[in-house]
Amino acid sequence: MLAAYLLYRTLRGHSYQELSGLLRSANPIRVAAALGFALCSYACLTLFDFLALRYAGKLLPYRQAALASFTSLSLGHNIGLAALSSGAIRYHFYARWGLTAGDVAKVILFCGATVGIGLGSLAALALLLRPELAVKLTGLPDSAVFALAAGLILALAVYFILCACVRGRLRIGSWDVELPRPQLAAAQFIVGPLNFALVAACLHQALASLGEVSYPDVAASYVLANIASLIAHVPGGLGVIEAVVTMVLPGAGVIAGLIIFRAVYFLVPLLPGAVLLAFSLTRKRPSGTAKASEISSPDPGSASPG
Repeated sequence: MLAAYLLYRTLRGHSYQELSGLLRSANPIRVAAALGFALCSYACLTLFDFLALRYAGKLLPYRQAALASFTSLSLGHNIGLAALSSGAIRYHFYARWGLTAGDVAKVILFCGATVGIGLGSLAALALLLRPELAVKLTGLPDSAVFALAAGLILALAVYFILCACVRGRLRIGSWDVELPRPQLAAAQFIVGPLNFALVAACLHQALASLGEVSYPDVAASYVLANIASLIAHVPGGLGVIEAVVTMVLPGAGVIAGLIIFRAVYFLVPLLPGAVLLAFSLTRKRPSGTAKASEISSPDPGSASPG
């Protein structure tokens, strides 16, 4: 309901003829560039799973991590509640390849942490470089925006320091959390922000296909919109991203650009992802599937199954 309302409010006042005319006038080179950045983002996301498997102590080949990642995320981005939807699809693949439910939970936890690191890093940067956008969206004073940015930076720094200094499990209340090794944590700080930068580049090219727009403004508005969509828990941030971005960058051209972004980043990967899942579901589970203990990493520094 929230997504439908926000989408209606965003599109209200713009006719079908107006938007269709703008879509037909879009620069095809920019649209192709948007598609390229979308593909780069999904390629970057495969590294989330590849690294997460190392965190879980499982040395599966990259091709298997890439298959599970692309299929789960191309569908999960459209279904919403990614931790559950893409998590269930990940479990379907990884269980076939010998991982236990605990192993898959660690993969999902690591990927979620990498998303948080990427979003938190770029959010802090956006708040520092474009504080006026956050003030416009939230109504908070400049001092509160700066404090929020400082808090994000502090939280990220504490996480990395803990990963570098703590060996074994860290107890937080009733939870036992095994932190990744420093090398894996450092990789999270590379691929996490890189993925969001690529998605923002995809959105920027989609918007730029209809007019000039600044990449920093697009990236900042997208990151802030993504935070709002995570809070709202709607499929792919439908309506939420549109509402936030058009508040910062108003105009019919922006709305048409957002439609292109939706098609390129969400709808184009959906069909191949669905085909891959359907093909996997029709195949019988291999009788010789390795047990989890047989594919465990021999590296004693790797995380043990959770």
